[in-house]
Amino acid sequence: MSALRLHQLRPRRLAPVDLNIAAGGLVFVSGPSGSGKSLLLRAVADLDPNDGDALVGDLARSSLSAPEWRRRVGLLPAESGWWGETVGAHFPKVSDNSGAEGCDRRIQSGWLRPDLPALDSSTSRQLSLESMLLLQQLGFDAEVLDWTPARLSTGERQRLALARLLANRPEVLLLDEATANLDPCNRDRVETLIDDYRRRHTAAVLWVSHDAEQRARLGHRSLIIRAGKLLPDDTR
Repeated sequence: MSALRLHQLRPRRLAPVDLNIAAGGLVFVSGPSGSGKSLLLRAVADLDPNDGDALVGDLARSSLSAPEWRRRVGLLPAESGWWGETVGAHFPKVSDNSGAEGCDRRIQSGWLRPDLPALDSSTSRQLSLESMLLLQQLGFDAEVLDWTPARLSTGERQRLALARLLANRPEVLLLDEATANLDPCNRDRVETLIDDYRRRHTAAVLWVSHDAEQRARLGHRSLIIRAGKLLPDDTR
């Protein structure tokens, strides 16, 4: 995977930002409500108007199409969007029958992780192995794939949106309060999954979090937005 570099990136209401996150690196961002944390993430994802540039490895954002940039740089917003009729409609599918049969054999033999909930449904057999394992690691069983998004609780939406994001294998993760609405058990699941993905894929992670204990627990570089500027967090 690749590093994330921001060069004089200027989101709305913020001073220009210069920031380097190494491949496999994690940087937390905190700050008061309304300080511009979400605006920073949306600017990096190129979802809001901004000046300056961002790079993934040696590839400048300005050299890529918007869809290609957003494939490489994945944003988990505080409130995720759901457009399909079912949860399963939002996940990558296997591309051929042989892949589906392979998935089926793995499911029937006890699935990939016997210590986690089994996934066995017609919908799950259509999903990529990556998607299925992500759902399992976040504590879901197969029936969630056939649920309508309207049925989901806030916390379920949050965890499923993370699984959906990681299933597309972005090189950079932009996380907006990824655990804000979760109980301790599911918070731990999410933290473990993000840390595992970061390490396995050497993904650069920019994570907005209001949780000081979380920032201290995961023990990485921490920045804060004060008066429109991104600064080192000297409160840790």
